[in-house]
Formats: sequence, C-alpha cells, structure tokens
Amino acid sequence: MVMAVWSNPGMSAPPKSSAPGAPFRTVALIGRYSTAGIEGPLENLASCILKNGQDVVFERETALATGLTDYPALSAEEIGRQADVAVVLGGDGTLLGLARQLAGFDVPLIGVNHGRLGFMTDIPLEDVHNVLPEMLQGRYECETRMLLESRVVRDGADIFSALAFNDVVVNRSGISGMVELAVSVDGYFMYNQRSDGLIVSTPTGSTAYALSAGGPILHPTLSGLVLVPIAPHALSNRPIVLPHDAEVSIEVATARDASVNFDMQSLTSLLPGDRIVVRRAAKTINLLHPVGYNYYATLRKKLHWHEYPTEDNRL
Repeated sequence: MVMAVWSNPGMSAPPKSSAPGAPFRTVALIGRYSTAGIEGPLENLASCILKNGQDVVFERETALATGLTDYPALSAEEIGRQADVAVVLGGDGTLLGLARQLAGFDVPLIGVNHGRLGFMTDIPLEDVHNVLPEMLQGRYECETRMLLESRVVRDGADIFSALAFNDVVVNRSGISGMVELAVSVDGYFMYNQRSDGLIVSTPTGSTAYALSAGGPILHPTLSGLVLVPIAPHALSNRPIVLPHDAEVSIEVATARDASVNFDMQSLTSLLPGDRIVVRRAAKTINLLHPVGYNYYATLRKKLHWHEYPTEDNRL
C-alpha cells in the first residue's frame, strides 16, 4: 500500500501526496447503520468495489445492523490488520469513531458523505461511483491528520484515557453554573477561567465545536493545538494556538457538575481537583481524497462563503 509517510511528527506537516500508488486489494466498508435505508447505498458500494477488482469486507456492526451478511464481517481491530483501506459511508461522526479505532494501523480512510456537513466525508454519494474506482486503483491525494491523547487524573492516579480526532471538551452540565478551570501549558500556569467550558482542538476539529465557540480555522495539515473557551465570563479569555508539542493541563477548581468528552462520543464525569492532561498523540490517521481535492473549496462550500465566478476559483 502506498501512502504519504510523515517520518518526523515533531516537525512540520507533510505535503499532500497525489503520486499514483499501487491498487488497493482489500476494502473495508463501514456505514452509519442507524440511518434508515443505508443498506441500498452500502450494497451498491460493495458491488462497485467488486467490479473494480477489489475484495470487500464489512465492519461487523454495520453488517449485522443492515443484514448485509454475504461478505466477511470483521471487527475494527481485524480491519486494521487485514484491510488495505476503509471506506466510510456516513457523516463526520461515523468517520471520527472509526478513525480512533484504526489509529496506529496502516489503513487510510475514504469518507463518502451520507450526512449533512461532511468536512471529512467529502465525497458526495452521487459522485462515488465515478470517483471511488479511480482512488482504489491508486490515484488519490493523501493527508496525514493528528490526534490528541488525553487522560483524567484523580488523586494522583489515571482514571480514564482516550484518543480524540476532533477535540477534548471540558464543560458544565446543562443545569449547573459556570465551571472554574485552572489551565497550565507545559507546567506553566496560564490562567484561571470561569466559563461554560474549554475546548482543546486539533486542526481537524477547528471546523467543529471550536468554530461554533469562536475559534480560528486551522488548516488540517498543521500540527498545533488550539484552546477555545466556551462562553467565558471574562472577555479577555481568547482562543490561543499552541505548538505541536505542548502539553495542556486543565484542573477543575470548582464545578457542581462537570464532565470531559472526546469527539462528543465518549465521556466521563469530573470532580473538583481532577486534572485533564491533553497532548498530541503519537498515532496519526491518513485521509484519502480524490485527485484535485482542495481544502479551501471545501470550506467555501460547507461554510457557504461567497464565491467569485472565476474559472479557477482564485482572485
């Protein structure tokens, strides 16, 4: 399998790779199986892949929930060990969940949008039969995306740990008051913050919750972290972009009911005195895009930015 390789994750991000590679052999299919009627598009995708000369396996939960049991059904770990590429049919949330499970395996992801926004699942379903065969034959562009690793420390012991592709969010419950957080970076105290919470985001996650909270958009091939306060009491608490090797420590000073969540998909409750330690993970994920993919065009489309009617979309 030919993919872009980032040999030194402590330095700058890799350029996108679009050089032709070897065709993929085994393709895993994963779908957002809670979506009504997704069986048809998944079966069509499987047929398209088979006609293209690849073998098809299904993620086990997808196969069981949709009744598509004519193909081998594998766990996420088995997909990581046996598949050459994974095609995700759903929204960004579906891809986020799989990405965390496949982090550390040499299996890139292709996202087919069957959701609403789709920053990462960027291939429209109506285009997939034209686009996917080319990609599976080795003609694609590859981006390496960073993840976060986080642990919750209580009384000196780790009580929870998780990876995050988008963000780690410390926040209050819907009925409690503000939380007070003591934030340090690399062992240096930065500030006490009273707010509804704090987001630690990857560049990939900068277009998710962090964007809604007023954070900056970071190009996804950057390697920094961004801290974004959620409705801070002091207007001087502003978003800040940190270096790629920064370690962020967030201590819950006071909170009646607080929690920390990871990509909005796993969470744990917090007590006063708990510390959440966040840093860049050693594991990365590779996302594949069609040749000609342009991140700025994706921003323009998804965020409904005004377009100038020029042929090449440049001023």
